[in-house]
Amino acid sequence: MSSQEAEKKLQQTQADLEKELKDLGEVPEMGSDTEGETFDTEADEAEEYSKNLGIKDALKGRLRAVKNALVKIQSGVYGKCEKCGMQIPEEILEVNPEARFCSHCNK
Repeated sequence: MSSQEAEKKLQQTQADLEKELKDLGEVPEMGSDTEGETFDTEADEAEEYSKNLGIKDALKGRLRAVKNALVKIQSGVYGKCEKCGMQIPEEILEVNPEARFCSHCNK
């Protein structure tokens, strides 16, 4: 995969991740004493928010890795292991274009 192909794939992944984060929504307004709100409704909102927090953290971490890979493309160091400097195998970059380490250093 060329740097240009990787960049296109990474940009699409970035857009997808940003959309997923946006779709997860903001913090629900809990405890607002809104008429018709029951304790069960509030509890459901709190549970949903708690679940989404973990998902958001994972998505944000992946988004950081994607942005980092895009910066590497721009600076001409894409595909090089951050530990040893060796080229990351093409098979790894095909599956995980934001990979930071070669297979030896990733152990």
